[in-house]
Amino acid sequence: MSPSAQPAPDVPDSTLADTLLHRLTRVYPEAADPERAISTAAYMRNVAPFLGIPAPHRRALSRAVLAGTGRPDEADCTAVALRCWELPEREYQYFAADFLRRHVGRCTSGFVPVLRHLVTTTPWWDTVDVLAVHVAGPLVAADPALRTTMDAWIGEDDLWIVRTALLHQLRYGRRTDADRLFRYCLLRAGHPDFFVRKAIGWCLREYAKTDPEAVRAFVDGARDRLSPLSVREALKNLD
Repeated sequence: MSPSAQPAPDVPDSTLADTLLHRLTRVYPEAADPERAISTAAYMRNVAPFLGIPAPHRRALSRAVLAGTGRPDEADCTAVALRCWELPEREYQYFAADFLRRHVGRCTSGFVPVLRHLVTTTPWWDTVDVLAVHVAGPLVAADPALRTTMDAWIGEDDLWIVRTALLHQLRYGRRTDADRLFRYCLLRAGHPDFFVRKAIGWCLREYAKTDPEAVRAFVDGARDRLSPLSVREALKNLD
C-alpha cells in the first residue's frame, strides 16, 4: 500500500456531528441551484458535483447550522470532517474545511491521519489549500515535532501531500523556518506538476513579505533549478 493509499480513519461517535450533519443536509439542498452547480463543477474541472450555492449564501447558511452549538473536541472535529467528506457535493467539504479552520486549536498531533485522508480524498486546490495553510500549519506550529511529518510529506509521490508540506508555513511570517522552506523548494524544484511549481512560487512570494532579500538571494542562487513558473511567482512583488 502506498503512503497516500492508507485506509480511511474511523468516524468517532459525536453528538455534535449528528446535529450539524442533520441540519446541514437539510438546509444546503434547499439552497441548491442546479444550473450554477453545473457551471461551478465545470470550472473546478469536475473534481466533484456541486449544489451550486454561492459562497456568501453558503457561509450564511453555515452560520445558521452552527447556531447554538458548543465548542467541539478533537473527536467532534474528526467526525464532522470525515462525514462531510463522505458526502458527494463539494459544499459539504467546504463546510468541514471551514469548521476545522475555526477549531484547529482543539486538535492535537493525533489529528494528522485524518488530515492526510482529507488532503488525499477528492483532492483539488480549493480544499487542499485551506487544509494546508489553516490546519496543517497551526498543527505544526503547536507541536514542532510534526515538522518531521512535513519532512516526510515533502518527499512523497502524491502532489497534494507535497503541496501541503510546501504551504504549511504560508502564514508563519517571522516564525517561518526559512532553511526548511528553502530546502523544501529545492527538493521539489524539478517536480513536473503545475500545482507543485505554483506552490513553490507562492510560499516564496509570501515569505518575501517578511524577508525579501533572503528570497531574492535564494532565487538567484537556485534559478537554474527552479521552474520559470516558480521564479516568476516568487519574484512577482519584488521585480
